[in-house]
Amino acid sequence: MKVIQILPELNGGGVERGTLEVAAFLVGRGDESVVISNGGRMVADLEKAGSRHFKMPVHRKALASLGQIPKLRRLFLREKPDIIHLRSRLPAWLAWLAWKSLPRASRPRLVTTVHGFYSVNGYSAVMTRGERVIAVSESVRDYILRNYPMTDAAKIRVIHRGVAEADYPAGFTPSAEWLKNWQAEHPELEGRTPLLMPGRLTRWKGQEDFIRLIAKLLESGTPVHGLIVGEPHPKKLAFLDELKELAASLGVTDHVSFLGHRTDLREIMAVSEIVYSLSHDPEAFGRVSLEALALGKPVIAYDHGGVAEQLRVIFPQGLIKVGDLNCAIDRTGEILKGRPTPSSAEAFALERMLNSTLEVYQSVLKDPR
Repeated sequence: MKVIQILPELNGGGVERGTLEVAAFLVGRGDESVVISNGGRMVADLEKAGSRHFKMPVHRKALASLGQIPKLRRLFLREKPDIIHLRSRLPAWLAWLAWKSLPRASRPRLVTTVHGFYSVNGYSAVMTRGERVIAVSESVRDYILRNYPMTDAAKIRVIHRGVAEADYPAGFTPSAEWLKNWQAEHPELEGRTPLLMPGRLTRWKGQEDFIRLIAKLLESGTPVHGLIVGEPHPKKLAFLDELKELAASLGVTDHVSFLGHRTDLREIMAVSEIVYSLSHDPEAFGRVSLEALALGKPVIAYDHGGVAEQLRVIFPQGLIKVGDLNCAIDRTGEILKGRPTPSSAEAFALERMLNSTLEVYQSVLKDPR
């Protein structure tokens, strides 16, 4: 079969990585994979794995983007895909309008994936218009049915995101060269227990809670050091300054390192004792927390959203009530003392995700129009 996936850009992120994984899987099976986006640094990897890419400005929230609809229509007629898979709202609207304009008998089958808890409105509703709707967690499925009750529950399929064991093996140890460089770059970690908070720097992600947690642990005599990996949105750089001011006001500036964007997050997770997910709002899935669990690292997370679904299966002792820093302190101490290891992450394996996605494609192709 031929599958076209559509998303805004290919510059990094969970949606983008999932797109590349599905694309490579299809090519490996002998199917044909096409991706439409505005391009980005991941295009080279996409094409290297055997997919074709069409660069189109399907990412711009502007009236001019409506001009892409006839272009998409012509592309669909020329390529004759079996499946069109919509992965983001603006490109989904453009592609859906192009798809609707095709003769009914010759339309490709339509699949959408709801990757997050979008704002509830008509704009977001397009993600429920697929003939199959993939939800990346049970929490997202509940969100769809609660906010878009006209959606037929029978067409929703829950497919958790997955990680490849080869990329995140349990007990992974960074290379000797990486460890040498890491130790040279971060002498402040000598004699301290590294605790890690990964994620984009934004207020709802919980970096403020993490800094307060570090301060309270130090007050209790636990020699910890907080590592914050991630960068703010270019339009919200002031939040980084706020976080640094909070660390200074709590007297922990020398015990918190802001590492910015990193391409070696796997290695940093491997040398950290605990990884934290303290988002105030529920995560739709939470891929980084799953990667940490796959590596065998304990994760402490607020008990909601897709991250909680992971921990209930792999590491339930890491779940704490949302906003309960006292519990976070206690749980951190228990984990540092007992050194528990998460169970297998096989339930969230990449292979399972890919095979489940294939089943969705095959099932919709068998359905009568």
